[in-house]
Amino acid sequence: MRGATWGHVTRTASSCVPGSPRAPRSSENAAHAGFARRTLRGLRLFQSVLCVLFAGWAIRNTEASSFLWGGRGAIETVSRDSGYLGGFAEAQQKIMGFSWKKLAGLSAALEAVAAQENALLPLKLTPLALGSTTPNGWLSNELRTEAAGLAGNEYTFYDYVQNANWIGGDSTYSDLNEGFPYWFNGLVPLAYGLNDERLKSQVHDAATKVLNMQYDDGWLGPEQVGWRNFWGRTPFLLGLTNLIDANATWADQALPALSKFYILMHNMLQNNYTGYHVQASDYISEGDTTWGRVRYQDLIISLIWMYEQHADAMDNSNILIDNMNYLINGSLSWNNWYNQDTYIFGDLWTLPDPGPNLGPYVHGVNTGQGLKAPAVDRRVTHDDSLLTTASNAVNWTFQYHGAASGTVLADERIDGLSPWSGSELCTAVETMFSLSYLYQALGDSKYADAAERTAFNALPAMLTPDWWSHQYMAQPNQPYSQNLTASPFSSSGTYAQVFGLEPQYPCCTVNHPQGLPKYLMNSYAQSGDNAIAHTLLGPASVKTQLPGSGGQVSIDCETNYPFGSTLTYTITSAGAFDLLVRVPAWASGDSSIAVGNAASGSLSPDPTTGLHTVSLQGGQNTVTYKLGSSVYTTPRANDTVAVYNGALLYALDVPNSNHSIYPRTPDGSAAQPAGLPSQSVDWVFTNTSAWNYAIDPSTLRYQQSIDDSTQLPDPVFAPGNTGNSITARACRIDWPLWLGSVPGAPPTGDQRKCVGDPETVTLVPYGSAKTRMAELPTIDLGDP
Repeated sequence: MRGATWGHVTRTASSCVPGSPRAPRSSENAAHAGFARRTLRGLRLFQSVLCVLFAGWAIRNTEASSFLWGGRGAIETVSRDSGYLGGFAEAQQKIMGFSWKKLAGLSAALEAVAAQENALLPLKLTPLALGSTTPNGWLSNELRTEAAGLAGNEYTFYDYVQNANWIGGDSTYSDLNEGFPYWFNGLVPLAYGLNDERLKSQVHDAATKVLNMQYDDGWLGPEQVGWRNFWGRTPFLLGLTNLIDANATWADQALPALSKFYILMHNMLQNNYTGYHVQASDYISEGDTTWGRVRYQDLIISLIWMYEQHADAMDNSNILIDNMNYLINGSLSWNNWYNQDTYIFGDLWTLPDPGPNLGPYVHGVNTGQGLKAPAVDRRVTHDDSLLTTASNAVNWTFQYHGAASGTVLADERIDGLSPWSGSELCTAVETMFSLSYLYQALGDSKYADAAERTAFNALPAMLTPDWWSHQYMAQPNQPYSQNLTASPFSSSGTYAQVFGLEPQYPCCTVNHPQGLPKYLMNSYAQSGDNAIAHTLLGPASVKTQLPGSGGQVSIDCETNYPFGSTLTYTITSAGAFDLLVRVPAWASGDSSIAVGNAASGSLSPDPTTGLHTVSLQGGQNTVTYKLGSSVYTTPRANDTVAVYNGALLYALDVPNSNHSIYPRTPDGSAAQPAGLPSQSVDWVFTNTSAWNYAIDPSTLRYQQSIDDSTQLPDPVFAPGNTGNSITARACRIDWPLWLGSVPGAPPTGDQRKCVGDPETVTLVPYGSAKTRMAELPTIDLGDP
């Protein structure tokens, strides 16, 4: 070893000290791991000193070395010919009376404890890569209509997409620069869910332009220093990670770009949370930064994906864990909002202004996104108290601020349960994504039930059947859709509930495309090593490779669900595996399942996940799954009810006349610039009959004209196409307008009286009714 150099000594010391320091956790449950990490750092430093000093002695064996360690005689007892590593390790023990092996053992133990902190809690159900699942039946028709509609054409004409500053243009609707990322986040799953070459070409062209424009320091997006805000990156990163999952050829270009960006993120977050908290030198406002701090959970999802799927693309993947912790620690935490002392349980119209500190939490879209935050945080922090927080988040949101259609009443703030309150389209699609994530992460079936309710009711109700026009705000009780005489909304104008190109604000124009494609993407999941779960029900097929004995599995589900009640699975697998089917909470006791020609059996779903297990042998199998259901009601505000059958909400169908006009500006005051596609129009719906009915709930009767063998009309959510309906006896009542503009609260108690003879009214699926009344007063009409 006499030929060794000090460069070798330095490398040796470095090899003794693996890993790097990490950002602290906020979770008390990580205290032991944090202690282990701090102790481990001390040991690593100690090891480094020993490595350097003893390597120096082994190489030079100078008097300086012997003087440093307190006596030449002790050093001389070590054989100079014993070899480099053995020599200085033996010298350590003889001089210090300390066992290097004991030090190494303690270090290894502490490494193991600290490594547990790095580990992420697994999901209960593992999502499958985008493209594994394809749509059938009515779901395929709806997605193809979406692709032919506004979502699939924005890249060719809509200024905030076609000329976006993300791809070299100069167009954006706010300093947040979120418009183009929103569109990209939705178009990726739409393109690959349909395997649509035209849409995939748009995705590839857009992704190439963004990645080619990446700054040298790693920043993704158009902003220069001083304007940088992490929020606008979030939807783009969700889209990009899905693109890599669906098309592995993008890994070579996209993973280095992501690695470079995440390293920059780490540096920025270490520097006083730059890009996350407003800085004195920033041009952006503090208000701009609150969006990212309250929507941080979506950014963590992309970091988790990188850590779990492509950690080898990072020189130091612990940077990803650091970033997650920085985002949690610097966030406007939803975990602080969903507690008894902070949460607003009442109607904000009747309460004092919550002030700016609570403003981010009462924003409707933030609420929809934030529902998943406790589950995302728990994966990082291992804090099981967040299981309760997640449950409270969903329970409280829908109990105190939820619409019967499965979305959040927030226009744009959460407002209580008033039926004239609006719900933003962005809120619906973000709520769908959050609920599906919650089910995958935590495995509680109530989240999947809620996701279906939103997907089959709130989402289609806000879109025209051709998917070219949409609402910004939808109301549960909406007998007309037009430029209102006065706005009933907390912060939206009179044009907000018109169906159009960009009523009120452009965000829903670019963000709505993600809703149904992500429903498809999350409709199946892997459970353990050898099971596939049909988590969000509907007509869809999946092909995937299971690690267990099942091997290559193909499942094809044909169904009219939720318009029908039977799901038929045709299955091919290389070996034995388990098919898990979710049983909704509303399913009645006569639900059943059968394999092949065997007799049908009853269901025995897991009490938490709602999943019923069907064990199948390899080869070809057929499974027939029948869901029983009946009409049921749930109470709503002002002594009203919402009426359901299965997953579908039914609403009083209010006949209308309608006409289209050339698209207007967001406030409806002027026409949009000329040159828009002819399909892009604004629609005005005016009721042509009375809407002020109270129903006798004892007379509700289900009328089925579509069964499991019926070919569903296309588009299925067009008025009249859903077929099935519910009839009831009803009468008109005096029902005042709110602000002289929209239906207000109906009279209650003795004030609720018929003003006409009883008659039979028809309720239709909410998603098909553009003019409707969904929260209906009840009245006892006695015997007919």
